[in-house]
Amino acid sequence: MNDAVAPALPAATDTLMYREAQQTADVVAAQFARNRDIIGHLAEDLRRNPPLFVATCARGSSDHAATYAKYLFETQLGVVTASISPSVGSVYNIKQNMKGALFIVISQSGKSPDLLRNAEAAADAGARVVALVNVEDSPLAALADVVIPLGAGPENSVAATKSYLCSLSALLQLAAHWKNDDSLLAALDALPDALRAAWQSDWTSLTDGLVDAHNLFVLGRGLGLAAAQEAALKFKETCGLHAEAYSSAEVKHGPMALVGPGFPVLCFAQPDETEQGTLALAREFRQRGAEVWVSAEHGDPASRPGQDLALVHAPHPACAPLLTIQSFYKAINALALRRGFNPDVPPHLNKVTETV
Repeated sequence: MNDAVAPALPAATDTLMYREAQQTADVVAAQFARNRDIIGHLAEDLRRNPPLFVATCARGSSDHAATYAKYLFETQLGVVTASISPSVGSVYNIKQNMKGALFIVISQSGKSPDLLRNAEAAADAGARVVALVNVEDSPLAALADVVIPLGAGPENSVAATKSYLCSLSALLQLAAHWKNDDSLLAALDALPDALRAAWQSDWTSLTDGLVDAHNLFVLGRGLGLAAAQEAALKFKETCGLHAEAYSSAEVKHGPMALVGPGFPVLCFAQPDETEQGTLALAREFRQRGAEVWVSAEHGDPASRPGQDLALVHAPHPACAPLLTIQSFYKAINALALRRGFNPDVPPHLNKVTETV
């Protein structure tokens, strides 16, 4: 018999995850100020010498940021953007034609061997390498042509929060300056206050509804898909809850066969051209008897009582995924504790993960 006593769980407001996520608005404001010149010069160069395409390379939460980059650059700049598989360069050791490409590597630590090998190979193949990295003296930073510091500061919880959102905000600042778009540039100024408001959103109904859940879908589309991917990862790593992220279009191609009475679904309705399709899918799943929570800036009149999750107004639709996840982080921290997990120390995981 094991007589070991499990360590007591902290209060919700005492976890590292809570405290670090709560800092996001301040670190994003500081990041924008600090990186304005770096990104401004890079944006000028990209306008003078446009890349043929953008390739992204990342793992984990950083790869979800790469998903955001894809939709951000393609919708705002019309530049084809694709995520490469790190194993092609690191395990298969295949040389790829990167001439004329902008190669963006996103990493918190800047140490993972597969990312380093791909960045080096991309540079050798003729790409401009830009590193978004939190550790500025990392090996990845040394390889890059341009380093955009995330500036998230120390992050000790295994679950990434502010570093993930700082990755998104850095990409947003780059897109705004590259496009030189007044509405996007103005949104940068408004984003920190919007993040503060998002942190105050009450998603208790989601926490209450998933305490005993075993599986769920998290749905988003377009710019909102990255938020769905990040949320699904956090359910798994902090709550021991199996969650799968899908596009609200892709889920129709097979996976939605699982959705029936009592099946939990979390929908992130992005406030743009994809919104109505996501809300229509939420209605369809409710008609099947599923438990459906919806986060939508304009609300969802069809939601059941308590399942309409508040989403603060986004200064630009491209900001909405950041606000969605900021509200979500507060809720997932509480849910982890309700389910008996300490979100700061998920089982079998380390803060820095190095893969080849």
